[in-house]
Parts: sequence; C-alpha cells; structure tokens
Amino acid sequence: NEHNYRVTISSVRVAEKMGLSDKTIRGLIKGAFLHDVGKIGIRDNILLKPGKLTDEEFAIMKKHVDYGIEIVNRSDWLKDAVDVVSCHHEKFDGNGYPKNAQGDVIPITARIFAVVDVFDALTSERPYKAALDYDESLGILEKGRGTHFDPIVLDHFNTISRNIFDQFKQMNAQQLMDELQVIIKRYFEDKINDLR
Repeated sequence: NEHNYRVTISSVRVAEKMGLSDKTIRGLIKGAFLHDVGKIGIRDNILLKPGKLTDEEFAIMKKHVDYGIEIVNRSDWLKDAVDVVSCHHEKFDGNGYPKNAQGDVIPITARIFAVVDVFDALTSERPYKAALDYDESLGILEKGRGTHFDPIVLDHFNTISRNIFDQFKQMNAQQLMDELQVIIKRYFEDKINDLR
C-alpha cells in the first residue's frame, strides 16, 4: 500500500508541475494506483521469488501488463488508467515492454510514472535490497536519461524530487493515505458528490 500511495502522490506532483489537465491527472491517479493490478494473475512462486528471475520466469512476469490491461478495460470508469497500466514498463528509447514503444508514443502519464516508480523503488527498502540514499538514486535516474526516461519529465521531477524524498521519509502509511485522500478529493470531488 505504501508504495502505491507514494507513487500516486509523486506522480500527481510531477503532473501538476508540468501543467497537465485535471482530466489527464485523474487518469494518472487511477493508473498509478493500479499500475501492477495484473500481478494478481502471476503465480506466487514467481511473484514472490526472492532472487533473480530466470528468462522464462521473467517472460511470465511481463504478462502482468496484459492482465492489467484486461482488468482496467472491464470498467468504463477505469479505462483512462490503461495508459499507465499498459506502458509503465516502456522505455523512452524503445527498449521496454510490452510494445517497445518509444518517445512521445508512450503516453505522458506513463512517462511520468516510470520516473516516479523507479525512484520510489530505489529509495525504498525491499525484501531483496536496502534503500538507496537520495543522491545515489538520482544518479541512477540520470544514467537513464533519454534511454529509460523522458528527459523533459526527468527535468520536472528533479525540481521537486528532494522535497518528495524528504517528505516521504517522514511519513507513515496513515499519513500517506491522508495525503492521498486530499488528492482524491481535489480531483474526484464531483464524482464523489454524484455518489451521495
């Protein structure tokens, strides 16, 4: 949950910095929160494997994107999440998956999410690795400039990344959830009122 909260909040902040429309940001919020929903279709022995995946296992793991697309496309309300769900493993130079999409062909929401997702993975402790510090993490992102990451998105992210890092370091799951609730209220208030 904490990963999903952090990447969703961070993605919104980058999108706001870039001046994206509220409609685009709503799709980004849904996509960021649901980016890995397709992993429910991956067997636990692969999904939870502590070590490196074999080529065969990685081929199976990559199917989570297709499963995720299928899941979000079942709901009219979630269809705008498909850009992030379908393209969050694409790389700016075309060496990602599942379609080897390149440059501006990759939706802007997915290009934003790619930067945020990798940054969060680098700066977070995982069962298989320790968290990296801010400078080391930013250095890794810079090495991916123009290959993994859109340089323009990376430039916008860099202007707020220190703030994101410092704030999230201090926040627990409840505080992250509270922050996300503020974002949801802002971007979906009309939808919430329609349900009342």
